[in-house]
Amino acid sequence: MAPSGSRSIKRGCQRVLYWIPVLFIALIVAWSYYAYVLQLCIESIEDTGKKVVFLLVYHAIFIMFVWAYWQTIFTSPMNPLKEFHLSFSDKELLEREDRGESQQEILRRIAKDLPIYTRTNSGAIRFCDRCQLLKPDRCHHCSVCDKCILRMDHHCPWVNNCVGFSNYKYFMLFLAYSLLYCLFITATDLQYFIKFLMAGGRAHFRLREYLNGLPDTQAKFHILFLFFSASMFSVSLASLLIYHCWLVCKNRSTLEAVRAPVFRHGIDKNGFSLGCSKNFRQVFGDEAKYWPIPIFSSLGDGCSFPSCLVNVDPEQPFSPTGCNPANKGAAEGRQFPSKPLRESQSRLLASTPSWTDSDSAAEKERKGASNQGMIIEHEA
Repeated sequence: MAPSGSRSIKRGCQRVLYWIPVLFIALIVAWSYYAYVLQLCIESIEDTGKKVVFLLVYHAIFIMFVWAYWQTIFTSPMNPLKEFHLSFSDKELLEREDRGESQQEILRRIAKDLPIYTRTNSGAIRFCDRCQLLKPDRCHHCSVCDKCILRMDHHCPWVNNCVGFSNYKYFMLFLAYSLLYCLFITATDLQYFIKFLMAGGRAHFRLREYLNGLPDTQAKFHILFLFFSASMFSVSLASLLIYHCWLVCKNRSTLEAVRAPVFRHGIDKNGFSLGCSKNFRQVFGDEAKYWPIPIFSSLGDGCSFPSCLVNVDPEQPFSPTGCNPANKGAAEGRQFPSKPLRESQSRLLASTPSWTDSDSAAEKERKGASNQGMIIEHEA
């Protein structure tokens, strides 16, 4: 009983520690609200019209930022469906087998009717010993959450949650609105910082002269440090948002950017990419009116994803066959899905061509029209 009690105490302490980064962000946001609304807008700005505009815009951004952050934190990551879990008989059968090859034969038999197309680096079926399930494509086990997460991107300590299929859109909106929040504060607080630089251009910045030029001693320090903190957070948030926008356009997770997924034909870092437009819609959905709102609108079920049928890598030299020479034979012998795709995924593959696809289609149409005109002219 003692070891079990100590483990539960340790687990409880870990849970409390995991919330410290979230509490830190909450305290900074609460202080920034006090510094901007009360100290800057209400106490320092004398122009009523300017004050009202600043407060209205600020609160609109603040509400969307807090909403997206809340959704990212408290949206539970989705776990694999029951069909991916081993049955009781399969567990017993797997436990009786000692050899790895025999266990793989059992797992291959179970995975035959499941939409699983990725493998381990050695070509084996991806299986989770902790959760006792066959991992769906893009699913990974999180050691912090101690469970398998669908389309796991990473475990973020700043939200104390796994970022995956269920909340990746919320995480992207959280980054976007937090960056907009910091940029707005920096832009509207800039004039006070410029006054500080102009007043302190001589020895030791002459801080006393600057402080005497502002209306209240308490407001002076809040306004000054508000600018510094907002500008510093803007730099880090901008770099993080740009990186995740690149991941969305490539249809990769952070884990897949570090280690490319392995398909039946081999490693393919662009295996899930359907073109920039379709990749974006897979995360944000088909309806543009829901894109900026922190509500779930992603396509699919998180357990299976459509993949490109030809391995095209734009970062490698183009070959006339439309695929990489090293993967040509493997691509030709690739097995097509044995199970139909989900409705949303089929719609993605059959919908309007992506931005790159539409360009090539238009080019073909222009060439066809040109050739037809030459034939008519020749007959005439």
